[in-house]
Amino acid sequence: MTAVRPEHEYDPLTDPLPAGGHGSPWLGADNIPQDQAQPQVQVQVQVQPQAQVRGDAYARVAEAAAAPAQEWYAEPAADPGPPLPEPGPVPEPGPGVVPFDDATMALKRIAETPAPPTGGRAERRRAAKARGHRAPAAPAPAEPVVSGRPPTRAEARRAAKARKDSAAVVASRVIGELFITLGVMMLLFVTYQLWWTNIRAHQQAGSEAKKITHDWASGKKAPGAFEPGKGFAIMHIPKLDVVVPVAEGINKHKVLDKGMVGHYGQGSLKTAMPGDRTGNFAVAGHRNTHGEPFRYINRLKPGDLVIVETQQAYYTYAITSTLPSTSPRNVSVLKPVPAGSGFTRPGRYLTLTTCTPEFTSTYRMIVWGKMVDERPRSKGVPDALSG
Repeated sequence: MTAVRPEHEYDPLTDPLPAGGHGSPWLGADNIPQDQAQPQVQVQVQVQPQAQVRGDAYARVAEAAAAPAQEWYAEPAADPGPPLPEPGPVPEPGPGVVPFDDATMALKRIAETPAPPTGGRAERRRAAKARGHRAPAAPAPAEPVVSGRPPTRAEARRAAKARKDSAAVVASRVIGELFITLGVMMLLFVTYQLWWTNIRAHQQAGSEAKKITHDWASGKKAPGAFEPGKGFAIMHIPKLDVVVPVAEGINKHKVLDKGMVGHYGQGSLKTAMPGDRTGNFAVAGHRNTHGEPFRYINRLKPGDLVIVETQQAYYTYAITSTLPSTSPRNVSVLKPVPAGSGFTRPGRYLTLTTCTPEFTSTYRMIVWGKMVDERPRSKGVPDALSG
């Protein structure tokens, strides 16, 4: 029977496998039944002596020492870039200038200097060569990157088209601007009509009234027939606090728009003068704008007085009746015996005409009066004016 060696004394490289065993140093042939024994395989291991191994190592070291020295290439140092500028004076802050110092410039230069390449020798050479010919920075994309990719030509065309206003939007803007412009123009026109024309007409009427009174005071004799547009009298309406010159004719631009009252004294509409022994003294005036001397004649009641002052005398009329509205073609109200006035026989009458309703010229309002007093200027001012 083969004896079992201790584990620490067994050398797997030099000791052969035990006969009848399975390669286990702790089991012998006597431990395996005969019916389970397997045929043994003889394995021979050639062990090289330790002295020979050491000799081979010494031989390789000597061979390496005897070989010619290889050329070693020092790795090129990274390009430090252009030299830093010499320290200079700090620029004075001013409009559009941000103050900085030499340390700021140095940090900026360091930040702009590219990092040295980290690849192999060939890559470092290419990087050093490329530093002398730096490629320009890539231009910014014309269109914004959408979903991580630049837009296609069709997408860019659609985006540009979407940014443009549609025809309806442009048309609405144009119409809106036209309406705004029209509104501003109308507002300016209304301001001119309702405010400025009154100021201007009052100035012109006042100047004409002064001229008339100056002519009377200077002793100028008025001709029998007055020229169109020439003032010849002054009308007083005490109840309405109206003092307005009376001029010959009813021309809109020469008489009425200048804030004066116009006398129907020409053509087929010619009426009597205040000094005539009989007849109808008819006049017209604006109710709105251009001085609006007849603005409130609708407030006149029977018995209210109207005084017409001329170079020779004061003629006082008392209001008798009113026609609130009639057609502009109704000229019968200007007859010597006015139709609709209630007068039935010739006399010395007064007719005031103006437009109605207010701010329109669709119809005419008529106010009639009858002379109740005639006083020469030599007798002084009538009682209605003295008060």
